[in-house]
Amino acid sequence: MRRIFPALLVILFSATADGQQFTRQDTLRGTLSADRSWWDVTFYDLSVRVDPAKKSLEGVNVVRYRVLTPARRLQIDLQAPLVLDKAVQNGRELTFTKDGNAWFITLQAQQPQNSIQELTLSYHGIPREAKRAPWDGGVVWTKDSLGRPWIATACQGLGASVWWPNKDHQTEEPDSMRIHVTVPKALTNVSNGRLRGVKENEDGTVTSTWYVSNPINNYDVALNIGYYKHFSDRYQGEEGALDLDYWVLDYNLERARGHFEVVKPMMKCFEHWFGPYPFYKDSYKLVETPHLGMEHQSAVAYGNQYKMGYRGTDLSGTGWGTKWDFIIIHESGHEWFGNNITTKDIADMWVHESFTNYSETIFTECQFGKEAADAYVQGIRKRIANDIPVIGPYGVNTEGSGDMYYKGSNMLHTIRQIINNDETFRKILRGLNKTFYHQTVTTAQVEQYINTTSGKNFDKVFDQYLRHTNPPVFEYSLENNRLRYRWVADVKGFDMPLKVDLGDGKQQFIRPSAEWKTTTVKNAAKFAVDKNFYVKTRKV
Repeated sequence: MRRIFPALLVILFSATADGQQFTRQDTLRGTLSADRSWWDVTFYDLSVRVDPAKKSLEGVNVVRYRVLTPARRLQIDLQAPLVLDKAVQNGRELTFTKDGNAWFITLQAQQPQNSIQELTLSYHGIPREAKRAPWDGGVVWTKDSLGRPWIATACQGLGASVWWPNKDHQTEEPDSMRIHVTVPKALTNVSNGRLRGVKENEDGTVTSTWYVSNPINNYDVALNIGYYKHFSDRYQGEEGALDLDYWVLDYNLERARGHFEVVKPMMKCFEHWFGPYPFYKDSYKLVETPHLGMEHQSAVAYGNQYKMGYRGTDLSGTGWGTKWDFIIIHESGHEWFGNNITTKDIADMWVHESFTNYSETIFTECQFGKEAADAYVQGIRKRIANDIPVIGPYGVNTEGSGDMYYKGSNMLHTIRQIINNDETFRKILRGLNKTFYHQTVTTAQVEQYINTTSGKNFDKVFDQYLRHTNPPVFEYSLENNRLRYRWVADVKGFDMPLKVDLGDGKQQFIRPSAEWKTTTVKNAAKFAVDKNFYVKTRKV
């Protein structure tokens, strides 16, 4: 399931305004070229055999797709050192060529418009090993504390084609998917969706079959292989009974039972603010992993070692960030923003990370109140770098600044203050997840929805915070109880409202612009800008 935007020209290299250089491979990976845009994946049937001793994979992916416009060549992505062995359609083996990580397959059969076709891809090899997952991406081959194999995948950004062949672009989500994983008999594999069956094979291996009923991002498809134990619970949510499944290393079973009790209050909070959990059909799972964590849809990867905060630390420095487990809250928040709503291009990843980072503030508010939430979101500002714009260059599979987390979250908090009505703000968050349910989107769509639903035009706010490096500067002077003020910003005509205390202990809005304005202050010594607005202030 996807929404298609026009293909961009495939070029040898390109450069952004800040001098970043991109290659043909970046473009092949990040652009919907002619070899990608004519067909739409409807179903993946992936079978993978995992050999922990050799750190190798061998598998077959049956790709079912709808023909949008008839053509005879398509691009499949599979990253080196993995090798595509064979491509077969209608019983005929097809020829293909390789250009880096892109494999171009020449089809022989007619491809009638609106027809459903199948392509069977066989592959093998030793996949790229993740050295610092989830940041670098790849397959993690490690051992648990008892020296037993513990394996997982994490590939956002790098792409799912690092371990299985597919159409590796964020616009492409199959409507459903089946995942068969074969591992040595002593091990258990946990993947996305629901477990459909486990089969013991004569060669000493076992094959588990998982079925995903909902559309899923390629990078969310996951292997989690280890000595797992399972326990479950159920949450009565907005759409009925939601199955909660937990897969943890056998020796952490009792520890996990208590630690994961936060899931129910988290689900209650998030459903209230964001709308129903988007994947009731596939359940909610937490799976213990050897890496820190990832938002793998319906199989959320958890590796925070049962600590509160982020690896036991408070990212906000306020004390509130160690009252809950960061990875459970943050990665679960992605089920709404990132998995339910997915951006078409990784350049717009702020939609995933800004809203999900703000889910931490939302959860803090649900548990400890608004003052605690305000303190938390203000505290994480110290981590904002203001290095490059939050939105990255399009068409080259490149994200923007890491400020998409803390700066993006503070932008949303600022917008919430301007809206000045929490029910309207909650309506926006829920409405985004309902309007774009199981869809891929652009920044423009999200911005327009917020503008329309709030009844306010935030175009200049989005431009300043997302498309420029620095936040706006509120410049002011105070003399004889007269306040002179203006905005210094990159965006022409920037006029964002700002809430201030004019010295009477009450907050009210003023509307600075690029031109100096004046107003009366009752007590200059008590003048203050509302700290819930992420702006710089400069007294002149």
